[in-house]
Amino acid sequence: MTNYRVLPYSGANSRQISEVVNNAMGGKLNNTSSVTLTASSATQTSIDDPRIGVNSVLLFTPTSSAGMTFHGDMFVSARAEGSAVITHSVNTSGDRTFAFAIIG
Repeated sequence: MTNYRVLPYSGANSRQISEVVNNAMGGKLNNTSSVTLTASSATQTSIDDPRIGVNSVLLFTPTSSAGMTFHGDMFVSARAEGSAVITHSVNTSGDRTFAFAIIG
């Protein structure tokens, strides 16, 4: 996870504000990560990330050919403050990797 500047709650100077706004406008939102569904008999994979909340939406993009064939066979079955659970079919043919964005 890349850490971008966060503005202090008590206010910031114009240079700090410009940096944050320009990064956001350039797509640097600090809301992405990745997950690997390892080859095993497990049907659930946990993601721990402090940016996840109970109302967060997780958007997945396959980043491996194995992930591409598996993408339609998974869903987010639970969300809590700081974590989410992905439910998927048994994966015995190899690791499947995904990038994901956290919205909300």
